[in-house]
Amino acid sequence: MRKKSIIAGLALGGAALLVSFRSASDNERYFEIAKNLDIFATLFKEVNTYYVDEITPAKLVKTGIDAMLKSLDPYTNYIPEDDIEDFRTLMTGQYGGIGAIVVKRSGKTVVQTAYEGYPAQKAGLLPGDEILTINGINVEKKNNSDISKLLKGQANSVVKLEVTRYGQEKPIDINITRDKIQVENVPYYGMLTPEIGYFQLSTFTSDASKEVRMAVTKLKEQGAKKLVLDIRDNPGGLLNEAVNISNLFVNKGLDIVSTKGKVTEWNKTYKALDAPLDTQVPIVVITSNRSASASEIVSGVLQDYDRAVLVGERTFGKGLVQATRPLSYNSQLKVTTAKYYIPSGRCIQEIDYSHRADDGTLGKVPDSLRTAFKTQSGRPVYDGGGVAPDVAVEDRPIADITRVLIQKNYLFDYATRYRAEHATIAPAREFKLSDADYQKFVQFLSGKNISYSTDAEKSLTDLTKRVKEEKHYDDVKNELEAIRRKVSTNKSNDLTRFKPEIRELLEQEIVSRYYFQKGQVEASFDDDPNILMAINVLKDQTRYAALLKPGTAEAKTRPEVKKGGK
Repeated sequence: MRKKSIIAGLALGGAALLVSFRSASDNERYFEIAKNLDIFATLFKEVNTYYVDEITPAKLVKTGIDAMLKSLDPYTNYIPEDDIEDFRTLMTGQYGGIGAIVVKRSGKTVVQTAYEGYPAQKAGLLPGDEILTINGINVEKKNNSDISKLLKGQANSVVKLEVTRYGQEKPIDINITRDKIQVENVPYYGMLTPEIGYFQLSTFTSDASKEVRMAVTKLKEQGAKKLVLDIRDNPGGLLNEAVNISNLFVNKGLDIVSTKGKVTEWNKTYKALDAPLDTQVPIVVITSNRSASASEIVSGVLQDYDRAVLVGERTFGKGLVQATRPLSYNSQLKVTTAKYYIPSGRCIQEIDYSHRADDGTLGKVPDSLRTAFKTQSGRPVYDGGGVAPDVAVEDRPIADITRVLIQKNYLFDYATRYRAEHATIAPAREFKLSDADYQKFVQFLSGKNISYSTDAEKSLTDLTKRVKEEKHYDDVKNELEAIRRKVSTNKSNDLTRFKPEIRELLEQEIVSRYYFQKGQVEASFDDDPNILMAINVLKDQTRYAALLKPGTAEAKTRPEVKKGGK
């Protein structure tokens, strides 16, 4: 009894000592917080009083807040009251507006996209139209943010645009009645083959899971017995929507994702709470290196349960969860509160934001420190670096000439011209430019600036600089000049050499003017290596089944996909 009493006494004493230490530690921390806030306040007062030029208090404080939060991670942000509406739009996908993307380009305000079925398209606004005024306000010197605010407004209110259009001499007036705009989480679904359905998931705003459910249901009604889920470039969004979408394809009761952070009361395991939509249909998920956050939850869950084959690139590697906290004066803080863990137990966060080098740089989790986990069937998967595909497919790099044509908007401008000169075209999947059509595009480029430096020219310039520094230039200048002439000659033929690639992108741009975003998607089907690979995998059920079993090393290879032709 005495021994137990002594142990109990020691335990109580240790607990009291621990509480004392914690209390002291907390007091020191609170003092440090109060001390530094006081320093900041007095510093700001002195700067405001004595700085040589007038300052804007709100702007200066926001700069300080942004710099402080930037030292944590890119996802912890201060949202002032003026930006709350934009943040709400980002989370809900809803806003009052005209349903178009308008950009500044070389000092002009140009309509880049008018979404099918929304007010701008219904009112007749076309891609390529240049906006001169919005409700009588000249927009020549307005930036993108100013223009966005002018175009947005309450549903049922009218905005009057004055625009110039290719092929018309005088400006025209277009009156557009604003509406409630809901950005679609599933902008496209359709059939790739008589048995393979395809749908894109581009965001995770509210109702994303409902849109996915509807798309899958519609595809199955059209005969789909296999599915392709395209989640490329999806930056993520609402956690609960990622859970609900995963739940559509895995059994009720299974773990979907767990969150763990400093505030243990907020730690939670999210389960599949509803009956699934379909747990048997074969699925291929297409990912890219810009698929992040909620996208990685869905793709990771389907991989961990061996529910789908992943095709494409390794995902971004964002395993962090954010929550919003209210601040004074209707502002908010979006703060990283936890890491998430998918069913195998892995966290796919790649960047270590908690440990910075002395110069402020960040490191990635090295391969040697990544831990192996297992999927439900026993396939090895790893943490610390995004979600790796089961079949790796890298997008073909585009040629330098193609990149210039895109960056200088020559493809866009020619599509505007083509639309003005051709009332109709063939259906999206059938449309193709003839050799004569392509030659007209080449003629369109005559006199335009399409100068660029190839990688070979850049390397040659670096080599020339180096040999000059080492005093060997006179010995090799003839050879260098011969190489330079050869490269220049080859470059002059780039419009011919890369004709298939350029023509494919030009066809997609032209198709978008007649059949909008959905037509542009369909025009890419025969040339997209990821979609072609997805079809190949789903058509070969033996291969599909093998990829979901342990011992498959296919993801370590780079499959060659034959380019489709039009």
